[in-house]
Amino acid sequence: MTMSSQLPQLEENLGRFKTERFAVLQAARDYFLASQNSKTFIPGETYIPVTTKVVDSNDLTFLIDASLDLWLTAGRYAREFESKIPTYFGRKTSGLLVNSGSSANLVAISSLGAPMMEDFKMKPLDKGAEVITAAAGFPTTVNPIIQNGWIPVFVDVDLNTLNATPEAVMAARTPKTRAVVLAHTLGNPYRSDQLAEWCKKEGLYLIEDCCDALGATINEAPVGSFGDYATLSFYPAHHITMGEGGVVISRDGRLKRVAESMRDWGRDCWCEPGQDNTCGKRFDWTLGQLPCGYDHKYTYSNIGYNLKVTDMQAAVGLSQLDKLPKFIEARRKNWKKLYEGIQNSPVLKEDLSPALPTQGTNPSWFGFPLHCSDRIHRDRLVRTLEEKKIGTRLVFGGNLTKQPAYRNVQYLISGSLSATDQIMAKSFWIGVHPALEDAHIHYMLDQLEKTVKLCKV
Repeated sequence: MTMSSQLPQLEENLGRFKTERFAVLQAARDYFLASQNSKTFIPGETYIPVTTKVVDSNDLTFLIDASLDLWLTAGRYAREFESKIPTYFGRKTSGLLVNSGSSANLVAISSLGAPMMEDFKMKPLDKGAEVITAAAGFPTTVNPIIQNGWIPVFVDVDLNTLNATPEAVMAARTPKTRAVVLAHTLGNPYRSDQLAEWCKKEGLYLIEDCCDALGATINEAPVGSFGDYATLSFYPAHHITMGEGGVVISRDGRLKRVAESMRDWGRDCWCEPGQDNTCGKRFDWTLGQLPCGYDHKYTYSNIGYNLKVTDMQAAVGLSQLDKLPKFIEARRKNWKKLYEGIQNSPVLKEDLSPALPTQGTNPSWFGFPLHCSDRIHRDRLVRTLEEKKIGTRLVFGGNLTKQPAYRNVQYLISGSLSATDQIMAKSFWIGVHPALEDAHIHYMLDQLEKTVKLCKV
Protein backbone atom coordinates (compact mmCIF):
# COMPACT_ATOMS: atom_id res chain seq x y z
CA MET A 1 0.00 0.00 0.00
CA THR A 2 1.48 3.34 -1.03
CA MET A 3 1.21 6.22 1.41
CA SER A 4 2.20 9.85 0.99
CA SER A 5 5.42 10.84 2.73
CA GLN A 6 6.19 14.04 4.53
CA LEU A 7 8.69 15.15 7.12
CA PRO A 8 7.52 16.20 10.59
CA GLN A 9 7.02 19.91 11.11
CA LEU A 10 10.18 21.13 12.81
CA GLU A 11 9.87 23.35 15.86
CA GLU A 12 10.91 26.99 15.56
CA ASN A 13 13.22 26.82 18.60
CA LEU A 14 15.72 24.51 16.87
CA GLY A 15 17.74 27.50 15.76
CA ARG A 16 20.87 26.74 13.74
CA PHE A 17 20.34 22.97 14.13
CA LYS A 18 17.15 23.04 12.08
CA THR A 19 18.98 22.45 8.79
CA GLU A 20 20.99 19.55 10.21
CA ARG A 21 17.88 18.00 11.69
CA PHE A 22 16.01 18.25 8.42
CA ALA A 23 18.93 16.52 6.70
CA VAL A 24 18.80 13.62 9.18
CA LEU A 25 15.08 13.19 8.64
CA GLN A 26 15.44 13.37 4.87
CA ALA A 27 18.18 10.73 5.01
CA ALA A 28 15.95 8.49 7.14
CA ARG A 29 13.12 8.77 4.65
CA ASP A 30 15.46 8.07 1.72
CA TYR A 31 16.86 5.04 3.58
CA PHE A 32 13.39 3.65 4.18
CA LEU A 33 12.37 4.03 0.56
CA ALA A 34 15.62 2.47 -0.70
CA SER A 35 15.50 -0.45 1.74
CA GLN A 36 11.94 -1.57 1.00
CA ASN A 37 12.13 -4.42 -1.45
CA SER A 38 8.73 -5.26 -2.89
CA LYS A 39 8.25 -8.99 -2.39
CA THR A 40 6.33 -10.94 -4.98
CA PHE A 41 3.53 -13.00 -3.50
CA ILE A 42 4.05 -16.68 -4.28
CA PRO A 43 0.92 -18.71 -3.46
CA GLY A 44 1.71 -21.53 -1.09
CA GLU A 45 5.19 -20.20 -0.30
CA THR A 46 4.63 -16.66 0.96
CA TYR A 47 3.06 -16.70 4.41
CA ILE A 48 -0.09 -14.57 4.77
CA PRO A 49 -0.11 -13.32 8.36
CA VAL A 50 -3.39 -12.96 10.16
CA THR A 51 -2.30 -9.49 11.26
CA THR A 52 0.59 -7.20 10.38
CA LYS A 53 1.68 -3.60 10.71
CA VAL A 54 1.63 -1.29 7.69
CA VAL A 55 4.32 1.37 8.02
CA ASP A 56 5.88 3.92 5.69
CA SER A 57 8.65 6.51 5.58
CA ASN A 58 6.51 8.99 7.56
CA ASP A 59 6.46 6.64 10.52
CA LEU A 60 10.24 6.32 10.49
CA THR A 61 10.89 10.06 10.16
CA PHE A 62 8.48 10.88 13.00
CA LEU A 63 10.21 8.26 15.15
CA ILE A 64 13.66 9.68 14.34
CA ASP A 65 12.46 13.23 14.97
CA ALA A 66 11.22 12.29 18.45
CA SER A 67 14.47 10.43 19.13
CA LEU A 68 16.55 13.47 18.26
CA ASP A 69 14.85 15.37 21.09
CA LEU A 70 16.30 12.86 23.58
CA TRP A 71 13.16 13.52 25.62
CA LEU A 72 12.73 9.89 26.57
CA THR A 73 9.36 10.00 28.33
CA ALA A 74 6.06 11.45 27.08
CA GLY A 75 6.52 14.86 25.46
CA ARG A 76 5.32 17.00 22.59
CA TYR A 77 4.26 14.11 20.37
CA ALA A 78 2.35 12.47 23.22
CA ARG A 79 0.51 15.70 23.97
CA GLU A 80 -0.48 16.12 20.32
CA PHE A 81 -1.64 12.53 20.01
CA GLU A 82 -3.66 12.76 23.23
CA SER A 83 -5.36 15.90 21.95
CA LYS A 84 -6.27 14.37 18.57
CA ILE A 85 -7.41 10.83 19.39
CA PRO A 86 -10.64 11.81 21.25
CA THR A 87 -12.13 13.22 18.05
CA TYR A 88 -12.41 9.64 16.78
CA PHE A 89 -14.64 8.93 19.77
CA GLY A 90 -16.76 12.08 19.70
CA ARG A 91 -15.16 13.16 22.98
CA LYS A 92 -13.72 16.53 24.00
CA THR A 93 -11.64 15.31 26.94
CA SER A 94 -8.07 14.54 25.88
CA GLY A 95 -6.84 10.95 25.92
CA LEU A 96 -4.33 9.34 28.24
CA LEU A 97 -1.58 7.38 26.54
CA VAL A 98 -0.41 4.19 28.24
CA ASN A 99 2.09 1.49 27.33
CA SER A 100 -0.40 -1.09 26.01
CA GLY A 101 -4.07 -1.83 25.41
CA SER A 102 -3.99 -4.19 28.38
CA SER A 103 -2.67 -1.33 30.53
CA ALA A 104 -5.46 0.85 29.18
CA ASN A 105 -7.96 -1.69 30.49
CA LEU A 106 -6.08 -1.89 33.79
CA VAL A 107 -6.17 1.90 34.22
CA ALA A 108 -9.82 2.30 33.16
CA ILE A 109 -11.16 -0.58 35.25
CA SER A 110 -9.00 0.18 38.31
CA SER A 111 -10.18 3.79 38.19
CA LEU A 112 -13.67 2.60 39.10
CA GLY A 113 -12.34 1.65 42.55
CA ALA A 114 -10.04 4.63 43.09
CA PRO A 115 -10.54 6.57 46.36
CA MET A 116 -10.31 9.79 44.32
CA MET A 117 -13.73 8.97 42.81
CA GLU A 118 -15.29 10.20 46.06
CA ASP A 119 -13.65 13.61 45.60
CA PHE A 120 -15.85 14.02 42.51
CA LYS A 121 -19.00 12.71 44.20
CA MET A 122 -18.82 9.36 42.38
CA LYS A 123 -19.08 6.07 44.24
CA PRO A 124 -16.06 3.77 43.82
CA LEU A 125 -16.55 0.02 43.57
CA ASP A 126 -16.00 -1.78 46.85
CA LYS A 127 -14.48 -5.22 47.40
CA GLY A 128 -16.81 -7.99 46.25
CA ALA A 129 -18.66 -5.83 43.72
CA GLU A 130 -19.95 -7.70 40.67
CA VAL A 131 -18.89 -6.64 37.17
CA ILE A 132 -20.67 -8.08 34.13
CA THR A 133 -18.44 -9.17 31.25
CA ALA A 134 -18.34 -11.68 28.40
CA ALA A 135 -16.95 -15.20 28.79
CA ALA A 136 -15.71 -15.25 25.18
CA GLY A 137 -12.85 -12.82 24.79
CA PHE A 138 -9.36 -11.66 25.61
CA PRO A 139 -8.14 -12.14 29.19
CA THR A 140 -6.97 -8.59 29.89
CA THR A 141 -10.49 -7.31 29.43
CA VAL A 142 -11.37 -9.40 32.48
CA ASN A 143 -8.17 -9.63 34.55
CA PRO A 144 -8.33 -6.13 36.11
CA ILE A 145 -11.77 -6.98 37.51
CA ILE A 146 -10.22 -9.90 39.38
CA GLN A 147 -7.05 -7.99 40.31
CA ASN A 148 -9.17 -5.32 42.00
CA GLY A 149 -10.97 -7.89 44.16
CA TRP A 150 -14.24 -7.73 42.25
CA ILE A 151 -16.27 -10.65 40.92
CA PRO A 152 -16.65 -11.09 37.15
CA VAL A 153 -20.13 -12.22 36.13
CA PHE A 154 -19.77 -13.98 32.80
CA VAL A 155 -22.51 -13.84 30.19
CA ASP A 156 -22.87 -15.70 26.92
CA VAL A 157 -22.51 -14.11 23.49
CA ASP A 158 -24.54 -14.21 20.32
CA LEU A 159 -23.12 -16.85 17.96
CA ASN A 160 -23.70 -14.67 14.88
CA THR A 161 -22.01 -11.49 16.14
CA LEU A 162 -19.63 -12.90 18.81
CA ASN A 163 -20.87 -10.20 21.19
CA ALA A 164 -22.92 -10.15 24.36
CA THR A 165 -26.43 -8.86 23.76
CA PRO A 166 -28.00 -6.12 25.90
CA GLU A 167 -30.63 -8.65 26.96
CA ALA A 168 -27.99 -11.06 28.32
CA VAL A 169 -26.25 -8.27 30.21
CA MET A 170 -29.46 -6.94 31.70
CA ALA A 171 -30.47 -10.43 32.82
CA ALA A 172 -27.20 -10.75 34.76
CA ARG A 173 -27.93 -7.71 36.95
CA THR A 174 -28.06 -8.34 40.70
CA PRO A 175 -28.11 -5.96 43.69
CA LYS A 176 -24.29 -6.30 43.80
CA THR A 177 -23.71 -5.29 40.16
CA ARG A 178 -21.68 -2.10 39.86
CA ALA A 179 -20.28 -2.05 36.31
CA VAL A 180 -20.26 -3.57 32.82
CA VAL A 181 -16.99 -4.17 30.96
CA LEU A 182 -17.23 -5.50 27.40
CA ALA A 183 -15.04 -5.57 24.28
CA HIS A 184 -16.26 -4.98 20.73
CA THR A 185 -15.21 -8.40 19.45
CA LEU A 186 -12.90 -8.42 16.40
CA GLY A 187 -14.10 -4.95 15.41
CA ASN A 188 -17.81 -5.86 15.42
CA PRO A 189 -19.64 -3.57 17.87
CA TYR A 190 -22.05 -4.65 20.53
CA ARG A 191 -24.90 -2.25 21.22
CA SER A 192 -23.07 -0.10 23.73
CA ASP A 193 -25.52 2.71 22.96
CA GLN A 194 -28.36 0.67 24.45
CA LEU A 195 -26.23 -0.55 27.33
CA ALA A 196 -25.05 2.97 28.16
CA GLU A 197 -28.64 4.15 28.46
CA TRP A 198 -29.49 1.19 30.70
CA CYS A 199 -26.35 1.60 32.83
CA LYS A 200 -27.14 5.26 33.41
CA LYS A 201 -30.65 4.37 34.57
CA GLU A 202 -29.32 1.61 36.84
CA GLY A 203 -26.44 3.65 38.25
CA LEU A 204 -23.75 1.42 36.74
CA TYR A 205 -20.43 2.22 35.08
CA LEU A 206 -19.77 1.09 31.49
CA ILE A 207 -16.32 0.52 30.00
CA GLU A 208 -15.97 -0.07 26.24
CA ASP A 209 -12.89 -2.07 25.27
CA CYS A 210 -12.38 -0.78 21.71
CA CYS A 211 -8.93 -2.30 21.26
CA ASP A 212 -10.06 -4.23 18.16
CA ALA A 213 -12.64 -1.75 16.91
CA LEU A 214 -11.13 1.68 16.21
CA GLY A 215 -13.39 3.39 13.66
CA ALA A 216 -16.46 1.16 14.13
CA THR A 217 -19.78 2.94 14.54
CA ILE A 218 -23.22 2.36 16.04
CA ASN A 219 -25.94 4.29 14.22
CA GLU A 220 -23.11 6.45 12.85
CA ALA A 221 -21.76 7.31 16.31
CA PRO A 222 -18.27 5.97 17.07
CA VAL A 223 -17.75 3.08 19.46
CA GLY A 224 -16.15 4.41 22.60
CA SER A 225 -18.48 7.41 22.68
CA PHE A 226 -21.02 5.74 24.96
CA GLY A 227 -19.18 4.40 28.01
CA ASP A 228 -17.58 6.12 30.99
CA TYR A 229 -14.21 4.93 29.69
CA ALA A 230 -13.05 3.60 26.32
CA THR A 231 -9.76 1.84 25.67
CA LEU A 232 -7.57 1.23 22.61
CA SER A 233 -4.50 -0.85 21.78
CA PHE A 234 -1.70 0.15 19.40
CA TYR A 235 0.09 -3.20 19.26
CA PRO A 236 1.32 -3.96 15.69
CA ALA A 237 -1.71 -6.19 15.05
CA HIS A 238 -4.17 -3.36 15.56
CA HIS A 239 -5.69 -0.69 13.34
CA ILE A 240 -2.77 1.68 13.93
CA THR A 241 0.43 0.93 15.80
CA MET A 242 3.02 2.45 18.09
CA GLY A 243 4.75 -0.92 18.46
CA GLU A 244 3.45 -1.08 22.01
CA GLY A 245 0.92 1.40 23.35
CA GLY A 246 -2.67 2.12 24.23
CA VAL A 247 -4.97 4.93 25.27
CA VAL A 248 -7.77 5.61 27.75
CA ILE A 249 -10.57 7.95 26.68
CA SER A 250 -12.70 9.38 29.49
CA ARG A 251 -16.30 10.56 29.36
CA ASP A 252 -15.46 13.77 31.23
CA GLY A 253 -12.70 15.63 33.01
CA ARG A 254 -13.45 14.09 36.40
CA LEU A 255 -12.97 10.55 35.14
CA LYS A 256 -9.86 11.61 33.23
CA ARG A 257 -8.38 13.07 36.42
CA VAL A 258 -8.89 9.76 38.22
CA ALA A 259 -7.46 7.70 35.36
CA GLU A 260 -4.46 10.03 35.02
CA SER A 261 -3.65 9.52 38.68
CA MET A 262 -3.98 5.73 38.31
CA ARG A 263 -1.62 5.81 35.32
CA ASP A 264 0.90 8.10 37.08
CA TRP A 265 1.77 6.21 40.31
CA GLY A 266 -1.54 7.17 41.98
CA ARG A 267 -0.24 10.66 42.67
CA ASP A 268 -2.48 13.63 43.37
CA CYS A 269 -0.28 15.97 41.31
CA TRP A 270 -1.11 16.38 37.61
CA CYS A 271 2.05 18.14 36.37
CA GLU A 272 3.43 16.96 33.02
CA PRO A 273 6.90 15.33 33.10
CA GLY A 274 9.52 18.04 33.59
CA GLN A 275 7.02 20.53 35.00
CA ASP A 276 6.53 21.74 38.58
CA ASN A 277 3.87 23.70 40.44
CA THR A 278 1.22 23.65 37.72
CA CYS A 279 -1.40 24.01 40.47
CA GLY A 280 0.32 27.14 41.84
CA LYS A 281 0.32 25.80 45.40
CA ARG A 282 2.75 22.89 45.37
CA PHE A 283 3.69 23.41 49.05
CA ASP A 284 0.29 24.61 50.29
CA TRP A 285 -1.85 21.44 50.13
CA THR A 286 -3.32 19.68 53.15
CA LEU A 287 -4.32 16.15 52.14
CA GLY A 288 -4.93 13.02 54.20
CA GLN A 289 -2.90 12.93 57.38
CA LEU A 290 0.16 14.49 55.78
CA PRO A 291 1.62 17.64 57.35
CA CYS A 292 0.38 20.87 55.80
CA GLY A 293 2.53 21.84 52.81
CA TYR A 294 3.83 18.38 52.07
CA ASP A 295 5.18 18.40 48.48
CA HIS A 296 2.22 17.83 46.16
CA LYS A 297 4.47 15.95 43.71
CA TYR A 298 4.86 13.24 46.34
CA THR A 299 1.27 13.06 47.52
CA TYR A 300 -0.70 9.96 46.52
CA SER A 301 -4.48 9.74 46.47
CA ASN A 302 -4.81 6.37 44.74
CA ILE A 303 -3.01 3.01 44.63
CA GLY A 304 -1.67 3.45 41.12
CA TYR A 305 0.96 2.36 38.61
CA ASN A 306 3.46 3.84 36.15
CA LEU A 307 2.09 2.95 32.71
CA LYS A 308 3.18 5.89 30.55
CA VAL A 309 4.64 5.78 27.02
CA THR A 310 7.75 7.27 25.47
CA ASP A 311 7.51 10.15 23.03
CA MET A 312 9.02 7.91 20.33
CA GLN A 313 6.00 5.62 20.57
CA ALA A 314 3.63 8.58 20.44
CA ALA A 315 5.41 9.98 17.36
CA VAL A 316 4.82 6.77 15.40
CA GLY A 317 1.20 6.75 16.54
CA LEU A 318 0.69 10.33 15.40
CA SER A 319 2.03 9.49 11.96
CA GLN A 320 -0.14 6.38 11.80
CA LEU A 321 -3.22 8.35 12.79
CA ASP A 322 -3.17 10.22 9.48
CA LYS A 323 -3.53 6.88 7.68
CA LEU A 324 -6.36 5.54 9.81
CA PRO A 325 -9.25 6.30 7.40
CA LYS A 326 -7.49 4.38 4.61
CA PHE A 327 -6.71 1.50 6.94
CA ILE A 328 -10.33 1.21 8.04
CA GLU A 329 -11.57 1.39 4.46
CA ALA A 330 -9.15 -1.38 3.42
CA ARG A 331 -10.24 -3.62 6.29
CA ARG A 332 -13.90 -3.22 5.38
CA LYS A 333 -13.22 -3.89 1.70
CA ASN A 334 -11.20 -7.02 2.48
CA TRP A 335 -13.91 -8.30 4.80
CA LYS A 336 -16.51 -7.77 2.06
CA LYS A 337 -14.39 -9.64 -0.52
CA LEU A 338 -13.99 -12.60 1.81
CA TYR A 339 -17.65 -12.55 2.76
CA GLU A 340 -18.79 -12.49 -0.86
CA GLY A 341 -16.31 -15.24 -1.69
CA ILE A 342 -17.83 -17.46 1.00
CA GLN A 343 -21.38 -16.73 -0.09
CA ASN A 344 -20.60 -17.39 -3.76
CA SER A 345 -19.05 -20.79 -3.05
CA PRO A 346 -21.54 -23.65 -2.52
CA VAL A 347 -18.80 -25.65 -0.80
CA LEU A 348 -17.86 -22.91 1.65
CA LYS A 349 -21.35 -21.55 2.25
CA GLU A 350 -22.50 -24.99 3.37
CA ASP A 351 -19.88 -25.44 6.09
CA LEU A 352 -18.45 -22.02 7.03
CA SER A 353 -20.56 -19.21 8.52
CA PRO A 354 -18.99 -15.74 8.74
CA ALA A 355 -19.78 -13.63 11.78
CA LEU A 356 -22.28 -10.92 10.88
CA PRO A 357 -22.32 -7.21 11.70
CA THR A 358 -24.45 -6.38 14.71
CA GLN A 359 -27.68 -4.76 13.56
CA GLY A 360 -27.41 -0.98 13.42
CA THR A 361 -23.61 -0.96 13.32
CA ASN A 362 -20.77 -0.54 10.84
CA PRO A 363 -17.83 -2.65 12.04
CA SER A 364 -14.18 -1.74 11.65
CA TRP A 365 -13.08 -5.33 11.25
CA PHE A 366 -9.99 -6.61 13.05
CA GLY A 367 -10.31 -10.04 11.45
CA PHE A 368 -12.65 -12.28 9.46
CA PRO A 369 -14.29 -14.70 11.93
CA LEU A 370 -15.75 -17.98 10.70
CA HIS A 371 -17.82 -20.67 12.41
CA CYS A 372 -17.47 -24.27 11.25
CA SER A 373 -20.45 -26.55 10.86
CA ASP A 374 -20.60 -29.81 12.80
CA ARG A 375 -19.37 -31.55 9.65
CA ILE A 376 -16.00 -29.81 9.82
CA HIS A 377 -13.08 -30.65 12.13
CA ARG A 378 -12.03 -27.11 13.12
CA ASP A 379 -8.61 -27.99 14.52
CA ARG A 380 -7.66 -29.98 11.44
CA LEU A 381 -8.88 -27.11 9.26
CA VAL A 382 -6.71 -24.44 10.92
CA ARG A 383 -3.66 -26.73 10.98
CA THR A 384 -4.06 -27.36 7.25
CA LEU A 385 -4.51 -23.66 6.48
CA GLU A 386 -1.31 -22.89 8.39
CA GLU A 387 0.47 -25.57 6.36
CA LYS A 388 -0.81 -23.76 3.25
CA LYS A 389 0.80 -20.54 4.61
CA ILE A 390 -2.47 -18.89 5.65
CA GLY A 391 -2.36 -17.42 9.14
CA THR A 392 -5.20 -18.27 11.52
CA ARG A 393 -6.26 -17.45 15.07
CA LEU A 394 -8.94 -18.75 17.41
CA VAL A 395 -11.37 -16.32 19.01
CA PHE A 396 -8.90 -15.30 21.71
CA GLY A 397 -9.29 -17.31 24.94
CA GLY A 398 -12.51 -19.07 23.93
CA ASN A 399 -14.49 -19.71 27.11
CA LEU A 400 -12.31 -17.97 29.69
CA THR A 401 -13.80 -19.96 32.53
CA LYS A 402 -12.13 -23.05 31.00
CA GLN A 403 -8.67 -21.44 30.93
CA PRO A 404 -6.17 -22.73 33.53
CA ALA A 405 -5.51 -19.21 34.81
CA TYR A 406 -9.07 -18.98 36.17
CA ARG A 407 -9.34 -22.35 37.89
CA ASN A 408 -9.07 -20.83 41.39
CA VAL A 409 -10.75 -17.50 40.59
CA GLN A 410 -14.09 -16.56 42.11
CA TYR A 411 -16.57 -15.77 39.36
CA LEU A 412 -20.25 -16.15 38.54
CA ILE A 413 -22.00 -17.29 35.38
CA SER A 414 -25.33 -15.85 34.32
CA GLY A 415 -27.37 -18.35 32.33
CA SER A 416 -25.78 -20.74 29.87
CA LEU A 417 -22.45 -20.32 28.07
CA SER A 418 -23.46 -22.63 25.22
CA ALA A 419 -22.63 -20.21 22.38
CA THR A 420 -19.29 -19.41 24.02
CA ASP A 421 -18.50 -23.13 24.13
CA GLN A 422 -19.44 -23.48 20.46
CA ILE A 423 -17.12 -20.61 19.56
CA MET A 424 -14.33 -22.23 21.58
CA ALA A 425 -14.81 -25.51 19.68
CA LYS A 426 -15.78 -24.40 16.19
CA SER A 427 -14.68 -20.82 15.40
CA PHE A 428 -11.50 -19.22 14.05
CA TRP A 429 -10.52 -16.16 12.06
CA ILE A 430 -8.25 -15.06 9.23
CA GLY A 431 -6.87 -11.65 8.30
CA VAL A 432 -8.40 -8.56 6.72
CA HIS A 433 -5.50 -6.18 7.36
CA PRO A 434 -4.59 -3.40 4.89
CA ALA A 435 -1.50 -5.21 3.54
CA LEU A 436 -3.71 -7.82 1.84
CA GLU A 437 -4.18 -7.59 -1.91
CA ASP A 438 -6.59 -9.38 -4.24
CA ALA A 439 -4.05 -12.14 -4.93
CA HIS A 440 -3.89 -12.95 -1.22
CA ILE A 441 -7.65 -13.02 -0.86
CA HIS A 442 -8.15 -15.20 -3.95
CA TYR A 443 -5.60 -17.66 -2.60
CA MET A 444 -7.21 -17.66 0.85
CA LEU A 445 -10.64 -18.42 -0.61
CA ASP A 446 -9.25 -21.08 -2.93
CA GLN A 447 -7.44 -22.85 -0.10
CA LEU A 448 -10.43 -22.57 2.21
CA GLU A 449 -12.52 -24.40 -0.37
CA LYS A 450 -9.93 -27.14 -0.87
CA THR A 451 -9.27 -27.51 2.83
CA VAL A 452 -12.93 -27.74 3.81
CA LYS A 453 -13.29 -30.76 1.52
CA LEU A 454 -10.40 -32.45 3.32
CA CYS A 455 -11.58 -31.70 6.87
CA LYS A 456 -14.96 -33.38 7.04
CA VAL A 457 -15.55 -35.11 10.36
